[in-house]
Amino acid sequence: MRKVLTVLLLAMAAGCAAPTDPEVTFYADGEAINVEPTQYCDLESENCEVDVEAAGVLRVRPGKPVQISVPGELAESAWSVKFTYRNARGEQQEPLRSKLFTANEPRYAYTLVLPNPDDQLESVEVQQYGARIETSTTGAFDFVARGTWVLSVDDRH
Repeated sequence: MRKVLTVLLLAMAAGCAAPTDPEVTFYADGEAINVEPTQYCDLESENCEVDVEAAGVLRVRPGKPVQISVPGELAESAWSVKFTYRNARGEQQEPLRSKLFTANEPRYAYTLVLPNPDDQLESVEVQQYGARIETSTTGAFDFVARGTWVLSVDDRH
């Protein structure tokens, strides 16, 4: 009886644990890092928790891809990857973005490949979009990010 009661209490405690924020895994050059969100909000992109210390750092050599794995709650929502990089001459390039992934075709992984083989990745940001939409200064409609997972690239040789 005592053993059953202990198991029951442990199960109840596990069920009452606060839900954890989803993590994104970044993988490059044989190394992987799990990153918690630097910002995570409710579905309306409000009531946000911010943790700038959650950003991860990973070494990525020029021209090398970064593989990104997301959990089901991201894969089955609207999300994309935004990244910054420099060309082989060290000149900053315009930030680029992957296509938008949606719940209609869940995507659990994405491989980020830079435009040219000598480009150097600087940062990667996985953005999960919420239900809120805003109008930009150009009159276009933009989804507001609900969550962001940031990877800073260590590009020392």
